[in-house]
Amino acid sequence: MGKEELFHYRFLKYVVRGLGAIPMRRGRMVRRALHQAEQILAQGQALALFPEGARSHSGQLRPGLPGPALIALRSAAPVLPVGITGTEKIKGLAWLLRRPPITVNIGRPFYLTPSGSRPTKKELTEHVNSIMWNIAALLPVEYRGYYARQGD
Repeated sequence: MGKEELFHYRFLKYVVRGLGAIPMRRGRMVRRALHQAEQILAQGQALALFPEGARSHSGQLRPGLPGPALIALRSAAPVLPVGITGTEKIKGLAWLLRRPPITVNIGRPFYLTPSGSRPTKKELTEHVNSIMWNIAALLPVEYRGYYARQGD
């Protein structure tokens, strides 16, 4: 899933569509995108989501958004937490020459446990935090940002 703005430029639109990206509007859960995400998971395919909704330029975690938790709950798909460090050093075109090291840590898959009915806002927030704490555990303390309080 990618921000809608990526689909506004001809070349970039071609690239992100080729990667199978689904356009998303920031701050809004679009039913069409939710349905597409559920179809992808129902077909047994993987769906990559960034639960913060945008790249963190500082490299530190920001509060997660409810979309990924809602998708995981509705589809009963496992969540595979991934912690990535080093992307904050990718700025401008100079990074192509010096290639900063990027580290990817992959955690153990887990499932969100539905309450049985439509989740309340509080329950959805708890599920979002569960996803984010699993990601934070894969990162060095200085990258945990909003989730640094949780410890190991």
